[in-house]
Amino acid sequence: MKLRRLVSGTAAAVGLAAAGNRVLAGRAGSLSPPLPGRQHTYRWRGIDVSYTEGGDSSDPDLLLLHGVNAAASSHEFREVFEELAEEFHVIAPDLPGFGNSDRPPLLYSGALYTDFLRDFVPDTVEDATCVASSLSGAYAVEAAADVEFSRLVLICPTARTMPTQRPRLRSLLRSPVVGTSLYNLIASKPSIRYFSADHGYYDVEKLTDETLEYEWESAHQPGARYAPASFIAGFLDRPLDLGKELADLDVETTLVWGREVDITPLRQGRTLAETADTRLVVIDRARLLPHVEHPREFVGVIREELRGSKDQ
Repeated sequence: MKLRRLVSGTAAAVGLAAAGNRVLAGRAGSLSPPLPGRQHTYRWRGIDVSYTEGGDSSDPDLLLLHGVNAAASSHEFREVFEELAEEFHVIAPDLPGFGNSDRPPLLYSGALYTDFLRDFVPDTVEDATCVASSLSGAYAVEAAADVEFSRLVLICPTARTMPTQRPRLRSLLRSPVVGTSLYNLIASKPSIRYFSADHGYYDVEKLTDETLEYEWESAHQPGARYAPASFIAGFLDRPLDLGKELADLDVETTLVWGREVDITPLRQGRTLAETADTRLVVIDRARLLPHVEHPREFVGVIREELRGSKDQ
């Protein structure tokens, strides 16, 4: 009798979880474009990769690469995209598995994103300045050995976010009912706001309701949990020594760091800048997202760096 009740209770719990997952998936709806501009699709290895183009194609190319998290997309550059497009030809993709790009049930890896850049960059930009955020900075540095970048601007870059790879955790998060339920907790609005306050923003009041809604919707598109499952389990990290890699590259590089960031603290930025002999720009009252919290100052950094490179 006890076994029967246990089985019945478990079945009911699974049924409720599955029903709840369906409700959340239905509420999200289709995702609007992440940025104002011309919307395009790049076909890569059977995946439709969405990207936004802004500005005049005769202007210098500027590639914007968003960071990685459950709610990630090129919407991260919403505060700077239009102003940058006044002066540059801007390309901002949603990386495979994120945003408006396809999200097939792949075993996503950091190497996949580096390979994507090796193909995407030559086909869409020429001699571009690449602005890359957080973990995407590692992909940009790795790809820069094979593609032509005129300059790198790396925002709080890192190659490692997790202490180790955990294949069982990835498998759990990829599972259809339990994994979806766990992922829905991770990608809930309270969770997005918590992580934004914990390490994304210095002033979480700058996370607007509109942005929170967009990030929640992005995190609940069909197949949304597969790339974050690899991220949370450590499979999107890269086995790189960023300082050594940057020192070996013949590409001008600028590091942009939020002074108050703790997940990749400023001391790491100073060490990286010294090792790679690069310029370090520190933006006050900012954490991982100085370009979101202080867009005018960030755009000023971009303009200053590119004008400086023209004068050399």
